[in-house]
Amino acid sequence: MTVRIERDDQVVVITIDRERKLNALNYPTIDALLAQLDHIDADDSMRAVILTGAGNRAFSAGADIPSLAAGIADGPERALREIVRRGHALTRRIEEFPKPVIVAVNGLAYGGGCEITEAAPLAVAAEHATFAKPEISLGFPPPFGGSQRLPRHVGRKRGLEMILTGDPIPAARAAELGLVNTVVPADELMDAARDLAARIIRHAPTAVAACLRAVTRGINLPIDEGLAVEAACFAATVPTDGVRTGLRRFLDRTAVSD
Repeated sequence: MTVRIERDDQVVVITIDRERKLNALNYPTIDALLAQLDHIDADDSMRAVILTGAGNRAFSAGADIPSLAAGIADGPERALREIVRRGHALTRRIEEFPKPVIVAVNGLAYGGGCEITEAAPLAVAAEHATFAKPEISLGFPPPFGGSQRLPRHVGRKRGLEMILTGDPIPAARAAELGLVNTVVPADELMDAARDLAARIIRHAPTAVAACLRAVTRGINLPIDEGLAVEAACFAATVPTDGVRTGLRRFLDRTAVSD
């Protein structure tokens, strides 16, 4: 198995389990990640996902180079089908997932590992973690969405500096750029990720999903179109139990304080 699953009540921890390969993303690993996300999506009792890597050296070193080289050797059609479309499917699934996905970066996040971090709505990193876009050293641009998401997150010039140099940045710099939410000591990483998940899933699942959907769908739209997305997401929550319960709780507290 290239992916290991552990459930802790309402939180699911997915571990990329190829430690000797620095958790590189070969085709079976990507397919297994997609399958697990489908399973979690379909189970309402699973409220949040933490995605990490085995060991303490790497979250993921990116695409598995032998697999990638084989795909490229057969020309653009196979390369697009096996590498780009598969990588896009994974990062888009993570980006648009209706439940919070928190990446816990426990070491280097290079190439595809960095692109997963970019796609995830939330990320925490260990102090020793590093991030890089080394694809240019192999002769091609980032193929898992990184040429588009990274500049949108950190700005065109800062994104291009990482993409064009391939140089790694430390976790503290990644936090400054907004690539991760916070940096913690390595032995506190999973606790920090679980704490973040707990602070989210205390809220109604319909509200969490609506917030994720509004931000993900609206963030790259012109403001008027984004506001229309926000309005639609708000309207979808109005008839839900989450709204009824939340309003009743607030009104009850207000009545007591009066």
